[in-house]
Amino acid sequence: MQRHLISAADLTRDDAVLILDTAEEMGRVADRPIKKLPTLRGRTVVNLFFEDSTRTRISFEAAAKRLSADVINFSAKGSSVSKGESLKDTALTLEAMGADAVVIRHHDSGAPHRLATSGWIGGSVVNAGDGTHEHPTQALLDAFTMRRRLVGPDAGIGRDLAGRRITIVGDILHSRVARSNVHLLHTLGAEVTLVAPPTLVPIGVGTWPCEVSYDLDAVLPKSDAVMMLRVQRERMNAAFFPTEREYARRYGLDADRMARMPEDAIVMHPGPMNRGMEITAEVADSPRCTAVEQVANGVSIRMAVLYLLLGGSEPAVTTNNRTEENK
Repeated sequence: MQRHLISAADLTRDDAVLILDTAEEMGRVADRPIKKLPTLRGRTVVNLFFEDSTRTRISFEAAAKRLSADVINFSAKGSSVSKGESLKDTALTLEAMGADAVVIRHHDSGAPHRLATSGWIGGSVVNAGDGTHEHPTQALLDAFTMRRRLVGPDAGIGRDLAGRRITIVGDILHSRVARSNVHLLHTLGAEVTLVAPPTLVPIGVGTWPCEVSYDLDAVLPKSDAVMMLRVQRERMNAAFFPTEREYARRYGLDADRMARMPEDAIVMHPGPMNRGMEITAEVADSPRCTAVEQVANGVSIRMAVLYLLLGGSEPAVTTNNRTEENK
């Protein structure tokens, strides 16, 4: 593993599979009466969030605490940042406090890369989402969920997603999740197709390692997993489609469309969901939808990432049939 996790494109196939396999080990911790490992005892992880995100912040916090790390939650609202403090000064403050890892979410694309390469801090930097750029741990937990569902928890150890066909539908233009997934799924051998209205497809998508379609119904019958994305109205300053009803009719996933998917295909959503727009309640609540599993798997993936960045590269939980707790 490298020192930082800034982009899914930075991961090799072996890096990605190592994280997925380590997360499989970490997932077993959640089944124990005491859901803790002493692996990162004495280490400090800072959650540095310049954007609101309950789901991601709590997931990283739970992951760090299950590894026995000390966690500091830093929110830009009500902090010195709201008084005009720069990212550099904030970083120098965290360095003075002895942060071993900084998990950063920022509204500006490139902020985590700047933090990692500036020399302001000596610890590891994990990108928890930057602007419309990337969200690598979300892509990792999505791939982890796909491998568990499509291959199997134990059968998937050491394996990638070669030959699997993944369809990502919705607001590709504003989605950091889509960008990270395209890079990571390509690295893992999957075939990715993006489906969206022409107005929500980014310029330059032709250079991405994926196919683009504007016809959801044509792609569904050959998809192993269909990931629905939220329309991010908060990032829009123009009308990208006529009406919500028109969008739902062309690009929403309902029971009729789900029935056209292969029998063992799954439906995914990174959340939060706009029920009735990109996905109907019937589909969201069906056994084929993995939205809740993705949240649980997110803790395992983030435990794996923090462990590999701060702890080591050997297996985290099981070593010579002994657990970390018994060492």
